[in-house]
Amino acid sequence: MVGKLLIRGMLAGIAAGLLTFSFARVVGEPQVDQAISLEEHTHAAQGEAPEPELVSRATQASYGLFTGVMVYGASIGGIFALVFAYARGRTGRMSARALSAWIALAAFVALAVVPNIKYPANPPSVGDPDTIGYRTGLFFLMIAISLAVTVFSLKVRGRLAAKWGGWNGSIAALVLFVVVIGAIEAALPGINEVPAAFPAVLLWKFRVAALGMQALLWSVIGLLFGTLVERLERSRDRQDSLSARGA
Repeated sequence: MVGKLLIRGMLAGIAAGLLTFSFARVVGEPQVDQAISLEEHTHAAQGEAPEPELVSRATQASYGLFTGVMVYGASIGGIFALVFAYARGRTGRMSARALSAWIALAAFVALAVVPNIKYPANPPSVGDPDTIGYRTGLFFLMIAISLAVTVFSLKVRGRLAAKWGGWNGSIAALVLFVVVIGAIEAALPGINEVPAAFPAVLLWKFRVAALGMQALLWSVIGLLFGTLVERLERSRDRQDSLSARGA
């Protein structure tokens, strides 16, 4: 059964990757092009020679983007299926669609929203190249912390729900999550390397596009995977019913 879920998770991830790639091409890449153009004009005004391209911009925006998004989508879809398989049967009578949607929402918040609140995405011309390793490390640290706090809050929710009821337990766990994440983000060092002359509108559009890609990816995986699993379960139930009648 896990193998069948894994296949469906990867298929959902591939479908999500295709839609995310289309969104990135239409919404995200124009912002990247503007940021690169701005960087080139700045370097030219300062008399600096342009750096040689190891990979052409056309390749980056087409084949490179497509390959990266598709591999990421398939991988995330497979991991999503494994998480679903673990959660299935431990969440009461929740349907496959509902469980899939809730897992996708939790993943989007933990992996995309929370880290980007503290360390939002920046276009190519923003940031000091000497600090890229430091900034990347902090971003992934925020992801790890967010996942840990999410798991902890869900466990607390399960215990409180048994005492206070599902609704009250969920609210208490949500408040706990917000308080803990807020305290951690306040304690972690902030990074602001955006030049004062960088267009605020371009920065905003780029960050919205980056978060929009994540929202689209997780929405498609959550909804499509849940649908595929429900069809699988209905097919299995029909086969079991026919087998029982035959016996």
